[in-house]
Amino acid sequence: MSSHAEHHSGHHGAVHHGAGHHDHGHGDDGHAHGTLGSYVIGFVLSVILTVIPFWLVMDGTILDKNMTAMAIMALAAVQVVVHMIFFLHMNGRAEGGWTMLSLIFTLIVVVIMLAGSLWVMYHLNTNMMPIHDPSQLP
Repeated sequence: MSSHAEHHSGHHGAVHHGAGHHDHGHGDDGHAHGTLGSYVIGFVLSVILTVIPFWLVMDGTILDKNMTAMAIMALAAVQVVVHMIFFLHMNGRAEGGWTMLSLIFTLIVVVIMLAGSLWVMYHLNTNMMPIHDPSQLP
């Protein structure tokens, strides 16, 4: 009789555990999910943040080269944030604030990469380009 009771309680526990597992649907996993409206807003912002740098470079009359480079870097950083918020759903509420820490870390890495890339390209241009002095030509 006791083996029947243990078997029954063990079976009941398994059924209860299984029912508890099925109560959590794939859509309700505690993560933020975007709506169609938020995806459209993110897409429109991404397109705008892509078109503006192309326009600045192709027009070339509004800003000098250094200001254009700074504007492109700023718009690139903004676009990274837009992607993280609208497409990766990172905010201060999600996952106990860890996504916000990830956002801050990502921004630091992006700033280091952009500034380092521009620094390297500037110094390569300054130190490696040949001198174009006509008096030194044979």
